[in-house]
Amino acid sequence: MTPQDALVALEQLGDADKAVEMAAYHKIERRYLGVPSATLDAHAKDWRETLTLSDRLTLAQGLWETDVFEARITAAKLLTQARIRPDDTPAWDTIQSWVPEFDSWAIADAVSSAGSRRLIADPARLDVIEGWTTSDHLWTQRAAMVMTLPWTKQSHPKPAELEARERILGWAARYATNPEWFIQKAVAWWLRELSKRDPERVRIFIALHGEKMSKFARTEAQRLLKPA
Repeated sequence: MTPQDALVALEQLGDADKAVEMAAYHKIERRYLGVPSATLDAHAKDWRETLTLSDRLTLAQGLWETDVFEARITAAKLLTQARIRPDDTPAWDTIQSWVPEFDSWAIADAVSSAGSRRLIADPARLDVIEGWTTSDHLWTQRAAMVMTLPWTKQSHPKPAELEARERILGWAARYATNPEWFIQKAVAWWLRELSKRDPERVRIFIALHGEKMSKFARTEAQRLLKPA
């Protein structure tokens, strides 16, 4: 399966009217095919199961370089896997290489979903993510929060997981004064997810930093909290 073959396969699944709707919705100038997300999931799953890691990396990179919306989403899905053997470092390196090219939330979030699995596989990679928090690139900054969402989901976190959670909350605290809507949205998303497992920690965060956040983000972060 070459990138050209894969793109042709995706093109054949497209819908021209849907592609126009997608272009209007995402507001980023690139080619859209109008392929439903569920269809992309199915194709990526088939390709993950039938290709070696080396071939998947080649296919993912080739699809990414087309700059076609569905191709980039599929590239991310090809690398969205909890365990990658024999070595997930090439996958992590590929994911990192795409981050500076993020220009929309949909593509950034798809790649962040793949990247989150590689962070869980090796939490030492949080050292890399911390560097993203001071980037001049909006989407790199945002990816630091979205890619670390797994640390909101541990119901019984181990000490190392709690330490990582607090580290990421420190980034969120610095982001609280960032006026960018997508940064505020990411902080709110992270806190809202954490509130499902540790509502008290979210209350503490809001008490300390809530006034610095936008009204929208503060409301969204607390949406699932019950009155104390």
